[in-house]
Amino acid sequence: MIELFKHILHLDFDWLFANYGTAIYTVLFLVIFIETGLVAMPFLPGDSLLFTAGLFARTGHLNMSYLLILLFIAAVLGDNCNYWIGRTIGVKIFDIKVRGRALVKKEYMDKTHEFFEKHGTKAIIMARFVPFIRTFAPFAAGVGKMTYRKFFSFDILGGALWIGGLTTAGYLLGNVKFIREHIDLVCLGIIAISVLPIVITMIKNKMAARA
Repeated sequence: MIELFKHILHLDFDWLFANYGTAIYTVLFLVIFIETGLVAMPFLPGDSLLFTAGLFARTGHLNMSYLLILLFIAAVLGDNCNYWIGRTIGVKIFDIKVRGRALVKKEYMDKTHEFFEKHGTKAIIMARFVPFIRTFAPFAAGVGKMTYRKFFSFDILGGALWIGGLTTAGYLLGNVKFIREHIDLVCLGIIAISVLPIVITMIKNKMAARA
């Protein structure tokens, strides 16, 4: 299992294909579900994984239709699981410790609350495109007891935009030679762009604190 996670984090699709074959669809489904559904697992690759999966669909290694359907279901199920964890367990999860360390860092939750305060209910959609915030947004919605019908409607739209947008981007750009040959750099660029809003917010907060 540790070996699997290591290759997932490095987006080593060649290893995944060699060791899992068509079961790679199950692996991708679980990665997206876990990243969005378990509040303690925000570090799994989301944006870069979707883009890379779309690229491999372009080369014929994966079926694009299967990807879009399965990963959309995984994203929606994951968010809903996270919502109900937040609604039923709530802040108690911050008291859970593993080897003396908090299972979930409260600072991530605080940043998610700030995100909600700034963007309101549309944060459910926007959070899909921001690492870490993506994992904590549904949990925060559950803790805050957001009306489930409202959460579910925004979540479906956000999931469709996130899965469809990034996977399709990888598929459309999969025939670009530079991207195929420098996929590692492309994925690093996607990660950098994804975390940029968090970096900007941190800088603004520090400047405001000094002022």
